[in-house]
Amino acid sequence: MIEAMRWMLWREIALAMRRKTEVLTTLFFFIIVVSLFPLGVGPEKETLSQIAPGVLWVAALLASMLSLNRLYAEDYLDGTLEQFLLGAQPLALLVFSKILAHWLLTGLPLVLMSPVLGMQLGLDVDSILLMALTLLIGTPALSLIGSVGAGLTLGVRGGGVLLALLVLPLYIPVLIFGSGAVDAARTGVGADAHLSILGAISVLAALLAPWASAAALRISLD
Repeated sequence: MIEAMRWMLWREIALAMRRKTEVLTTLFFFIIVVSLFPLGVGPEKETLSQIAPGVLWVAALLASMLSLNRLYAEDYLDGTLEQFLLGAQPLALLVFSKILAHWLLTGLPLVLMSPVLGMQLGLDVDSILLMALTLLIGTPALSLIGSVGAGLTLGVRGGGVLLALLVLPLYIPVLIFGSGAVDAARTGVGADAHLSILGAISVLAALLAPWASAAALRISLD
């Protein structure tokens, strides 16, 4: 099973490297959305620093959604997904590897870019580090939850819009606790509670989402 998961992970990364523009689109979208806010809100540092956590998290949420509809689409079109379903390995483990590859290619670059954008929005060093930590803990949940929606809307006409309607309400707790951690730290309350809840959401999603995604794929293929 470990070998099958490792093979799936490297397969997804190798395929993504052949389509670098799709990978870079997510990162560029994140950068552009965050960079537009100073132009619209104004250059006041205090105002930008107050809205920075919410801006970064909303941009990361929207950016991660860009590639969700492609998570299973190509395997569905060329019949590979059916072979996975008929294979000896549990589909949930293969799905988990696909989700992990999705996060490595879309979520992790957002985490690495967030300190630079945080400086652009006037965050101090402590807030920048905390912001990056919340994204590191929370963005896996975005990929995990989104994979369930991607499985349910697979092969559906207009699936991109339906996917957004399905996953956006489920993203709200991640958004609230992710952006709220920085505000809590600023007010002196402390961000430990927010980080703990955010981590619990990601852990719970890691335990349940692969199995839910596998069930959703079986429904879509039927």
